[in-house]
Amino acid sequence: MGSRNAILPLFVSLLVAACGCIDIQAAWSMKKLPDTGQTVKYTSTFGEDADYTIHPPSLTDNGDGTVTDQVTGLIWQKTDGGEMTWESARTYAASLTLTSQADWRLPTAHELFSILNHGRNPALDTSVFTATQAEYWWSADTLLGDSSRVWVTNAGGGIGPHPKSETISAGGSKRYHARCVRGAAAPSGHPLHSFRNNQDGTVTDLDTGLTWQQAEVSPAMTWEDALKYAESLTLAGFSDWRLPNIKELQSINDETYVTPSIDKSFFPGAAATRTWSSTSLFGNQSTRAWFMDFQSGIASYDEKTLARQVR
Repeated sequence: MGSRNAILPLFVSLLVAACGCIDIQAAWSMKKLPDTGQTVKYTSTFGEDADYTIHPPSLTDNGDGTVTDQVTGLIWQKTDGGEMTWESARTYAASLTLTSQADWRLPTAHELFSILNHGRNPALDTSVFTATQAEYWWSADTLLGDSSRVWVTNAGGGIGPHPKSETISAGGSKRYHARCVRGAAAPSGHPLHSFRNNQDGTVTDLDTGLTWQQAEVSPAMTWEDALKYAESLTLAGFSDWRLPNIKELQSINDETYVTPSIDKSFFPGAAATRTWSSTSLFGNQSTRAWFMDFQSGIASYDEKTLARQVR
């Protein structure tokens, strides 16, 4: 229920030390998860999102219509391509040439979620990304078993599978935009993540370096109690456990599974439950906190006084 940082695989560390960077075409760029950007504290109970700084958001405007995420290594389109259907978004990405590069693509759901900033509303850093009228942004991923629904992020900071027909160009009333990305393609198919069962009640995600509590906590608890539980946990000889922020929690969601949307071969007791993150909803709605619904993988928020699952 807590998560803790593990050392990245040695070959990655050596590659970074030798080169100073990782070729964006050589390996998936999501080796590090950017922090959520939340720096405001909403409780005196230690362990909330703002109490930990691990990989602060670091976005560089390249001055050529692109933005580089210095944490993930991904390069993004600065101004999104505007409102369009999902099919048009795929065509748009495949035909885009920007900064003399033609290898642009629609991002995966995980990549798209990584640039959200949960310390502001709208949840996008408009000091580097151009503000548009977008309410949602398309990913390249459709919902397992229902190709009429696509994973999208929203301007409020969430993610979920929405019908393709909701956008204006498809006859709907909402604005779905496309923002393209460059970088090595993410892994696809089962399993989406490279997990290691440590045989001590923990699981390490070799893609992000995070180590996870293997079993969910029972019974469910309030957000404040979840913070306290994580901070007091001793497991596998470690006492530096914490409640994961919403980006970390979303990172173990696997869109190639549903009910639950997590790899049960590594998390055998996992259920399709709503699970607390340490991230509060920004601003005057901070009585609510973000959770992951592992039914299918939706990130949304609930009142902190409700009992939710913890990992």
